[in-house]
Amino acid sequence: MCREAVELVTDYLEGALTGRDRARLELHLADCPHCSAYLAQMRRTLDLLGRIEPEALDPQVADDLVMLYRRWQSE
Repeated sequence: MCREAVELVTDYLEGALTGRDRARLELHLADCPHCSAYLAQMRRTLDLLGRIEPEALDPQVADDLVMLYRRWQSE
């Protein structure tokens, strides 16, 4: 279930899960400290990234992020 939970975290945070999937994930999170920690890290990351304006990024950092995203999408 942990692998499935990790795959569902983004949809969970965006409120895009069905009620059934949300309930299953929340049951898992209640008993799995590793997935709960992962969810907390994702929430913190989104909170921090939500405050960064694209213009504030160093151009090299922006290029690196785009490259990482493209690599992740191609997998």
